[in-house]
Amino acid sequence: MNEQNYADMPFEQAIERLEAIVKLMEGDTVPLDENLKLYEEGVALVRRCASELDHAEQRVKILQRTSDGEIKPADFATTDGE
Repeated sequence: MNEQNYADMPFEQAIERLEAIVKLMEGDTVPLDENLKLYEEGVALVRRCASELDHAEQRVKILQRTSDGEIKPADFATTDGE
């Protein structure tokens, strides 16, 4: 599967597949050439998941009360400085 095929994959399914790949690669039963294929698939899945998370973060808004008591959406900001 290439990155194009992952675009329509549900996020949760992509995470599950990524977890399965990690488990396979952590074992010592998969031949090197298969490990390389799994690694490439994992990279594609990480990119797909990161893209969706970035998109979700952009959509998140925090409601802030202004000095005049009005509530307005504000850009998402993390508390740890990221």
